[in-house]
Amino acid sequence: MSKVILVTGVSRGIGKSIVDTVFSLNKDVVIYGIARSEAPLQKLKETYGDKFYYSVGDITDEALLKKYVMSAVEGHGKIDSVVANAGVLEPVQNVNEIDVNGWKNLFNINYFSIVSLVSIALPYLKKTNGNAVFVSSDASDTYFSSWGAYGSSKAALNHFAMTLANEERAVKAVAVAPGIVDTDMQVNIREKVGPKGMDEEALKMFRDLKSQNKLVDSSVPATVYSKLALNGIPDSVNGKYVSYDAEFLKEYQH
Repeated sequence: MSKVILVTGVSRGIGKSIVDTVFSLNKDVVIYGIARSEAPLQKLKETYGDKFYYSVGDITDEALLKKYVMSAVEGHGKIDSVVANAGVLEPVQNVNEIDVNGWKNLFNINYFSIVSLVSIALPYLKKTNGNAVFVSSDASDTYFSSWGAYGSSKAALNHFAMTLANEERAVKAVAVAPGIVDTDMQVNIREKVGPKGMDEEALKMFRDLKSQNKLVDSSVPATVYSKLALNGIPDSVNGKYVSYDAEFLKEYQH
């Protein structure tokens, strides 16, 4: 029977790369994607046909998440893995300029939507001894100028992976940082939010990474996320926060 994988934030960047990579690795799989923009989802549907299904909307909408999960259960009878990729960077602001409502909105997207998704999908993941794979960030344990909201939301996500793995032994969970990836988020950092909210030294670092061709292609971490979802999370990283290039994940990197 085909594996059934849920992937959030599939319209672009790492999320889209995960969809493409999963299908390149294994044709006998079904993906249910979700994102806010329908046009990219339609393109994925055109490409992969009856192997790809999608929902459109805001992942902070719990009713939508329930419909999303149930569409997979009703359509294919099970859920083998969830890959929580959707997230936002903003607000990028110094601690002296905190917009608390902005932080709450970010946490609703980056953290609480994932908690909600897992809580809805958990009964089905337990039946398949499934996997919860979270896209974390180096910012979860490293300081980046004015990234307090984003970094702390990812740190919370790391802890959720640990909690899930320890409190429900039928399911494995891991939080994986993808490195600094060449996506639209990096364009936003260099051209918009960085100049407004970050200090000059930090902004220069990101611009230099681009100019020196040191950003990671999205297909690289996507391979790790895809193999974790397809092959299962190894015991050595269950409940942990690791980087995509960690020695623990060597067999998942190529």
